[in-house]
Amino acid sequence: MSRSNRMQTAAQHFIDQKQFAGIEWQVNVAGRILTHGRAGAANADDSLPIPQDALYRIYSMTKPVVSVLALMLVEAGRLRLYDFLPKFNRAFAKMRVLSPDGTLAPAQRPITVEDLLTHRAGFTYEFITGCHIAPGYDAIALSEDGAVSLDEMMAKLATQPLAFQPGSQFRYSVATDVLAHVIEKATGERLDDLLREHLFEPLQMQDTGFCLDPDQQDRLMPMFGVSNIRDLSPMNPPLEQTLTAIDVAGMYPAANSDFRRGGHGLFSSTSDYLKFATMLLDGKTATGEVMLSRTMLKMMQANRIPEHQLPLKIGLGPLPGYGWGLTGRVMIDTGQAMSLTNNGEFGWSGAAATYFWVDPAEAMVGVIMTQYLGSILPMSEALRTAAYQMLD
Repeated sequence: MSRSNRMQTAAQHFIDQKQFAGIEWQVNVAGRILTHGRAGAANADDSLPIPQDALYRIYSMTKPVVSVLALMLVEAGRLRLYDFLPKFNRAFAKMRVLSPDGTLAPAQRPITVEDLLTHRAGFTYEFITGCHIAPGYDAIALSEDGAVSLDEMMAKLATQPLAFQPGSQFRYSVATDVLAHVIEKATGERLDDLLREHLFEPLQMQDTGFCLDPDQQDRLMPMFGVSNIRDLSPMNPPLEQTLTAIDVAGMYPAANSDFRRGGHGLFSSTSDYLKFATMLLDGKTATGEVMLSRTMLKMMQANRIPEHQLPLKIGLGPLPGYGWGLTGRVMIDTGQAMSLTNNGEFGWSGAAATYFWVDPAEAMVGVIMTQYLGSILPMSEALRTAAYQMLD
């Protein structure tokens, strides 16, 4: 098998099996394109081509973008990793911790900005399997109501107990939504305006934002998958993945100019997100403007999760070999890795099967885009593995 087309072959396999409608990707090495392309179509019956500069709901790939903005504010002296959350919102001043046995106790210390960046604040998500406070989030539709403002979301969250003492565990959560709220309170500015000024305009990410203009709507890819990812059980996954069209506008509106979140909400294109991911290699734009210092890049990429809190898990799903830095996962032990990678590789993914990685050892940056909510298939792993094979 030729190594020159392995990523195309890997993507086409999933399309031929009718498991994804369309997949798009680009991988650069040392600033040059290693591979880019697309497979499939925008719709399930293959009648609508993937549009040029297709737009995607990137879900949790919003998190690294918002986290980088926070680090830029840290560098500017407008925010500190050790700042306490109640400094920005007193509703979080007297948090309580609910134990699995039902007992409540006061939080032993306030939540910090670092806790928010590393998902060790004590929050959770509705869909985190086995988390005893998740039903409380579900009852108030904390993450699913895209009609409420970010401030209103925080007011609801502050009434809920924490799952554990701040700093004592890693649990994937709404922490980045709280970070977005902190950013707005620390600066007195809206998150979308800050992202546009400090990231999207310098990086020429013209198609990235929380709200689509009318002339962008026809480039938005349709969504497929399960209507509620809470229904997916890791202990009893479905036997197959089918192309069922779903409407996610209630949680993820496309035309609400007031909608903004930290943990999800951004729309982007493959080329736009690649610009952001490429910046994370050296902290600079394509024209040489410094966005993040070399020192901050090193801090950002370092694992901050103590050994006794590893391995990382998203619900019941482990991330073997990975730690967590200030923006997402980071590979710290390839002796535990389950697919091709290098120590120091970092990045994240989204609930609709979008994915990106940055590998400083290879000067490699990759972005994979599709729209399938709650995928049970290792598509991103297969495509990333194919990209590494193409290096030799």
